[in-house]
Amino acid sequence: QVQLVESGGGLVQPGGSLRLACAASGSIFDLYFMGWYRQAPGKQRDMVATITRRGITNYADSVKGRFTISRDSAKNTVYLQMNSLKPEDTAVYYCRAQYGLNIHWGQGTQVTVSA
Repeated sequence: QVQLVESGGGLVQPGGSLRLACAASGSIFDLYFMGWYRQAPGKQRDMVATITRRGITNYADSVKGRFTISRDSAKNTVYLQMNSLKPEDTAVYYCRAQYGLNIHWGQGTQVTVSA
């Protein structure tokens, strides 16, 4: 069983930056396909960024050029660096880990972009 714990959310002004972290338990972190998703009030949960075991990344069009996903195998942690934040980035951000058919979610961390 994998447990995911997100951190790093908060309130930031438009144009600001935040870095989210997702710490994963377990010894097979390297095998997991990792991702960040977000859900705004009244909307569905959408993919923000994903990273494969080998470090291949994919981003939603709305965050390309602003967000960067990375993973640190030594720390069993995946990060989401968010720059040039916009009010429309406001949402609860969730970490997701997938290995085969096994999918695990973190509890989410709130990101609010407001002046």
